[in-house]
Amino acid sequence: MQNDLTFITNEGDSNLRDRFATLLKSTQFFDVLVGYFYTSGFHAMYPSLEKTEAIRILIGISTNRQTFDLIQRIQSHKEVGEQFGEAVREEMESSENNYSVEEGVKKFLEWLKTGKLEIRAYPEEKIHSKLYVMSFEEGTMDAGRVITGSSNFTQNGLVENLEFNVELKNRSDYEFAKAKFEELWLKGVDVSEKYIETIQKDTWLREDITPYELYLKFLYEYFKEEINEDEALDHRYRPDNFKELKYQDHAVINARKIIDEYGGVFLSDVVGLGKTFMGTMLCQELNRRVLVLAPPHLIDENNQGSWENAFRTFGFRARDYRCRSIGILDKIISNGEHTDFDVVLIDEAHRFRSETTDTYSKLAEICRGKKVILVTATPYNNAPSDLLSQIKLFQRTRLSTIPNLLDLEGFFKSLERKLKGLDRKKDKGEYIATTKENARLIRERVLKYLMVRRTRKEIVEYYGDDLKQQDMQFPEIAEPKPIYYEFNPEEDRIFFRTIELVSNDFKYARYTPMLHHTGTVTAMERQSQQNMMKFMKMLLIKRLESSFFAFTQTLNRFVISYDRFIEEFEGGKVYVSAKHTQKIFEHLEKGDLEAIDRLIEDGKAEEFASNEFDETLKDDLYSDRAILREIQDMWKRVTRDPKIIAFKKRLAQEPPVLEGKSIIFTESKETANYLFKNLDQKYPGKVLCFTG
Repeated sequence: MQNDLTFITNEGDSNLRDRFATLLKSTQFFDVLVGYFYTSGFHAMYPSLEKTEAIRILIGISTNRQTFDLIQRIQSHKEVGEQFGEAVREEMESSENNYSVEEGVKKFLEWLKTGKLEIRAYPEEKIHSKLYVMSFEEGTMDAGRVITGSSNFTQNGLVENLEFNVELKNRSDYEFAKAKFEELWLKGVDVSEKYIETIQKDTWLREDITPYELYLKFLYEYFKEEINEDEALDHRYRPDNFKELKYQDHAVINARKIIDEYGGVFLSDVVGLGKTFMGTMLCQELNRRVLVLAPPHLIDENNQGSWENAFRTFGFRARDYRCRSIGILDKIISNGEHTDFDVVLIDEAHRFRSETTDTYSKLAEICRGKKVILVTATPYNNAPSDLLSQIKLFQRTRLSTIPNLLDLEGFFKSLERKLKGLDRKKDKGEYIATTKENARLIRERVLKYLMVRRTRKEIVEYYGDDLKQQDMQFPEIAEPKPIYYEFNPEEDRIFFRTIELVSNDFKYARYTPMLHHTGTVTAMERQSQQNMMKFMKMLLIKRLESSFFAFTQTLNRFVISYDRFIEEFEGGKVYVSAKHTQKIFEHLEKGDLEAIDRLIEDGKAEEFASNEFDETLKDDLYSDRAILREIQDMWKRVTRDPKIIAFKKRLAQEPPVLEGKSIIFTESKETANYLFKNLDQKYPGKVLCFTG
């Protein structure tokens, strides 16, 4: 039976399309009765039908697998045509956009126009039958053949699906099938013209589409989730009274696309646009278990704006997320916590822009194989390598998936080479121009694929109407007005002599002992020590710019720290905290040198013998301490603070201050307390001080 091709199941080398190809060579008239018919699959059959004189297709249900129930209730031929046209539109929208499909549909149209092909829809009742009647040319074979069974006239039915069809060869079977088809055909509604009209006017195959319209269609397809944001996001879990802002929804939609394509995303809107909410909603959309890594105050339940509270109020179950401090990455790894999560969200991700720290390597281990969300308003601070380090958390740098940028490592190294040898001061013009060009290349070739970043100005420009409807607005920002203060000759000399000493002569040896170690020092350890030196120099200068008070306090702590270190060194010991570099940086940022010394006292630093270091360490330690004491002696001669004098004078002239409405920001906690002490004397009981 199988050899005689009575049964055709699409198994092995035998399929219905190939059997048709054989039979249609001798077919004069080809009649088809099917429930489903896909024109987009016609390209697979039309070469076999080239010599066929006439083809008739009667459709019993619809062309798009939706039940043709409406047909039963439709009385007019026009309504049947409209229903059919809609089915054709839907079919072409879901069809593959390739040359084979286009070629097949055009051949279908050609044959409809010449009358070789007719197509009708049966309006009275549903027909599920699949019947193919082939009438042969006289003298070639017998009268005809009939194939009936489960296959629709589609690619799946003809080739791919496991089907069960039977070929009937008896003349009586052929004549019965032919007569039944003729009976049904007479009741069918001709939809040939409607088909032609629909294809030519309402589908992607229309001939009058302009390049501009094609461009608009491309934009719609690319941005349709943003355009139809109500359908694009899951809004089921939102806190009470939460304002649905379009700019936040669009950020989440865009970020989800980026993560799906590249494995990670930078959420880098400027400060104050709600990155915590956007990050939480993004995690909702990803619908995976999330590990949040953030500084302690950003996961504290007592902080209303913390990640812990955001995830709770957005309906996350306790098992679906976990918030952890970035200070305990080693503990997370040792406990194997990170293996329970699919997504890692890192707040203040710019803290990890250096690969030379032990903390970074731990973070990289936690992120391996996971989706990564980097939340930071300042991803790029000092050098292009800042970004590369963060991108490495979710992209392979030698085999990246970023378009036209397979070698990320090579790209960023080429940018660094452009800056190499340029001095910020001596080559200022060239240095700035090169930095700007590097930034442009990074934006155009990397960040536009990986980052969501908008400014307030852009939000107002593109989402202003939505903000107004929500009764929200950003405050207007006035141009800054400088307040000038003047040093007397002695203050001027001391200030600039201090800058000279801490910038040029001071070695920062207490914080960079491994640069003097006689044993093996890895490139990463050496770079880490260099970073520490830069950080300490920056700390001193920032304190000096903040206030004389903050600087002298920091200076005194430096002296005490050096005294302790030299005492330990003379006693034969040197402590280096390689494992707690990130902690040290955090303490340095706060100016908390006592906390650094406590790390040493608590045994959280590695102990070395003094004789493991060369003589230059001792020389540099004593030289540094001498410089610190010289600076101390100079600042004892400073008896006034011209900055606070000018500031208080200006405040007395400002109406907002007189009305009790003024906010003063400063980076240094000590400057804040210093300001409070001075201003409270001038405005007793009217000044509040808050640090955190």
